[in-house]
Amino acid sequence: MNKYLKLALCITAPLIIGGISGISTAAGISDWYTNINKPSFNPPNFIFGPVWTMLYILMGISFYLILQSPFNFHKKKAIVFFCMQLILNFFWSIIFFNFHWLELAFIEIIMIWISILAMILVFYKINKAAAYLQIPYLLWVSFASILSGTIWILN
Repeated sequence: MNKYLKLALCITAPLIIGGISGISTAAGISDWYTNINKPSFNPPNFIFGPVWTMLYILMGISFYLILQSPFNFHKKKAIVFFCMQLILNFFWSIIFFNFHWLELAFIEIIMIWISILAMILVFYKINKAAAYLQIPYLLWVSFASILSGTIWILN
């Protein structure tokens, strides 16, 4: 496969998955989420779209770098961790915004954080740049974990 096409697919896949999750939870964001108690450090809603778009792009570039590396045991684990964190990421919004299961959403975001850290550690063994590209994602999910836990406590 052409490397530019592969890069485009690697970037597009997380964007599509994130987009589907976002579209499926839009009603909960504009309705339920506006009416619950949130901490003072809760960002305005318009911040989330651009941040997640950039994170999905970085995620895709990082994954592309991993796919370009020679196949070995670590690469197989890296692919599994990448897919695992992306699946967990997809379902967090549904759990939080559609079902309003704040406690489960908090538990799930901690699982996302752990899976991102594991992914970074495995990526680092294969391609350091790929691992570094995931650090903003880990930092954002760290913040989102605190936000999610605080919202659970406040509600």
